[in-house]
Amino acid sequence: MKNINITELPNGIKIISEKISYVKSFSLGFWFNVGSRDETEENSGISHFLEHMFFKGTKIRSAKKIAEDIESLGGYLNAFTSKEHTCFYGRGLTDHVEKTFEVLADMIQNSVFNPKEIEKESAVVIDELNDIEDSPDELIFDKFESNVFKGNSLGMPIIGTKKNLREFRQKDLIKFVRENYTADRFFIVASGNIELQDLIMFAKKYIMKMMMAAGTTKRDLILTPAKDIYVEKETQQVHYILGKTTYGIKEKRRNIVSVLSHILGEGSSSRLFQKIREENGIAYQINSFLNSFFDISTFGVYLSTNNKSVYKAQDLIFKEIEKIKQKKVGEIELSRAKEYLIGNMLMSLESTTNRMLRIAQSVIYFNKIKSVEETVKHIQSVTVNDIREMSNELFESTNKFENGGLTRVILSSKNILRQKVA
Repeated sequence: MKNINITELPNGIKIISEKISYVKSFSLGFWFNVGSRDETEENSGISHFLEHMFFKGTKIRSAKKIAEDIESLGGYLNAFTSKEHTCFYGRGLTDHVEKTFEVLADMIQNSVFNPKEIEKESAVVIDELNDIEDSPDELIFDKFESNVFKGNSLGMPIIGTKKNLREFRQKDLIKFVRENYTADRFFIVASGNIELQDLIMFAKKYIMKMMMAAGTTKRDLILTPAKDIYVEKETQQVHYILGKTTYGIKEKRRNIVSVLSHILGEGSSSRLFQKIREENGIAYQINSFLNSFFDISTFGVYLSTNNKSVYKAQDLIFKEIEKIKQKKVGEIELSRAKEYLIGNMLMSLESTTNRMLRIAQSVIYFNKIKSVEETVKHIQSVTVNDIREMSNELFESTNKFENGGLTRVILSSKNILRQKVA
């Protein structure tokens, strides 16, 4: 891709940069192809906990000093953990690239994981976990993924468990870093007014001696049929998910599912929003979703409503699904969906941080720089026949949940799952 350059250092670290001459800033990400998918039940949550702990002090910097060194330059430092990768990133003016690079390098190489800080941060993350458990619209998605990915690390929540969070020790963090935060899993990605040669120079100066490559952990995935589940939770609303697994990021057919998802339930002009909320007024929140990983995705519909309306809403969902299965989506509706997806993507690329994120994920998932034009072409290539065929493939048997591949999760204060089985 034009203006994007990539190089690999002798120790296996990849450096990718996108030069944007007309901006005065940069976004710099230190990426590790490591996430909760690389954990076990015994250390579930350790990737996310480590993300927190990397900010809590190094051999030469306190937690306060890490923040001050970046914020005093008008910059910004943050991180996130997903199921498949972890990213530490900074934003700032071009003049301060080296300082941002040096601080990030110090964090990932020299963090001390002080036992007192571990104890304090454990309480902080447990509070974060409690917040999730008190948010039914978040909790239900964790329950859904633990159901469809039962027996696999993909089914474990990123945040982990209270038991593990209370038991993490310095030696556990050091061991996980040593085994997983290796050069072959490490990417340095930048977008903005920045030169590749400068990044290479900084890498040689600050992290060339970091770590040598190690074998990458296998991410096996063995699926078993999921069953409908009820989650008891004191809540005024019923929270409901109907969904299944489908194509992952590496599969081109995922683009068809993405367009289908938008037509079905993404945005206020979607079929489900119009039918269930606008016409019938029986759900405040309803949307389809497509959460994707390298080799698999989860796809489905989420809604929140009251006890009396949940099965009426379910019936309406099935009716809309049947319409898409039996009758071709109109060209105008299809065009709107594709233009929405393309427009959202292109607008997001106004941000150097989003550009950095996109480039990194392209390298991680495709081992190449996937151009914007290529992505647009794939979306534009989706036809009305593709949508119909995919609808019939995904919803082959809408009235047979367990056997048809669809599964429900219902979260409410009262078990209404047994009251009616479609």
